[in-house]
Amino acid sequence: MMEQLRRPAVWCIAGTCAAVAAALGFGAAQWMGTKPMPAAASVVATDAQPANDPVEIKIPAQYLAAAKITVEPVTNGTLEAQILTAGTITAPPNSAAIITARGSGAVSRVYRQLGDTVSAGETLAQIESQEASTIAADRRVTNAKAELARTSYARESSLFNQGVTSRQDMEAAQSALAVANSEAQRAAMVARVAHVSTDGRFIAVVSPIAGKITASMATLGGFAQPQTELFHVASAGPVQVEASLPAGDIGRVAVGDRATIMAASGVAIPAAVRTVTPTVSGSTRAATVVLSPEGSRGMVVGEGVQVRLHVKDGVGGLVVPEDAVQNIGGRDVLLVRTEEGFRIQPVLVGRRSRGLAQIISGVEAKAQIATRNAFLIKADMIKTGKEE
Repeated sequence: MMEQLRRPAVWCIAGTCAAVAAALGFGAAQWMGTKPMPAAASVVATDAQPANDPVEIKIPAQYLAAAKITVEPVTNGTLEAQILTAGTITAPPNSAAIITARGSGAVSRVYRQLGDTVSAGETLAQIESQEASTIAADRRVTNAKAELARTSYARESSLFNQGVTSRQDMEAAQSALAVANSEAQRAAMVARVAHVSTDGRFIAVVSPIAGKITASMATLGGFAQPQTELFHVASAGPVQVEASLPAGDIGRVAVGDRATIMAASGVAIPAAVRTVTPTVSGSTRAATVVLSPEGSRGMVVGEGVQVRLHVKDGVGGLVVPEDAVQNIGGRDVLLVRTEEGFRIQPVLVGRRSRGLAQIISGVEAKAQIATRNAFLIKADMIKTGKEE
């Protein structure tokens, strides 16, 4: 009784697969510009074969090329997981500068504007400041005192050598000279840092780096207070991405891990983890991951991006591209390459991550399987089955 029930099922499967293979052969023949080949595709199955045996479909090699079906080996590997997070493109240290006013006063000249290219040490604006006159006056006074102390020491040293004055007077003059020189150096440093002009009327706003002006707040005639931001300058060098990382994932990310940055333009940019902060921010309760992208083309400082951190989760074994796993009759299968076509091989799939699938059982390493566009074979099988 069981043999009688099994035989119709076998013939039904064989007939359906035969029709599928015939359809594939017909497609290959159309692409080659010839008439369909009668024996281009067939199913190797007989009534003597058990119903649960893998079904082999014969497919000509011409059809594989026409449909762009890729065949790859099953490999050993490590499944990777992804951590999706948001990030911001930033300039690395010494690649961006916020230029502020070094003293209060009215902006008397603006030499550069938004978008201009500037060089290091170039004056971007000029501030007429009373503080500049005070700094310049202090510089002149200390220079005069230093000159007087120098003259006094020279006189006392000469008189000491002649035996006219005591050593104590000579050493006192020497000490006064040292103090005067220190005051003169301090005043000169203050004037240099503030970029005070020679005449003591103006304070220059100078760019410390070469690059482009990305923000300009300097307005002609406007009054600037000390530390008021007047310009932002960014160099055209490499950029970095700072992404937030939940506290629970800090241990999963390590320096050197791979990452993918999805820019607003849709371009995927490979990157690597440069550093991970060991502590979390008090406001966001998240750590910061700094990424170094491979190239900065199309990346704008300040732009928000999506970041995929590729971290190893320790799951190893046989892995295949996720596209290779097809579902037929409610079961996961792989299409294993044979001499004349493919064999439908049921497999047990484990975890799936980042376009890969873990194969627990059902296939051996180095077995050749259909990967890219493997769904075309399944689609033709479904279509032919409905027609039948």
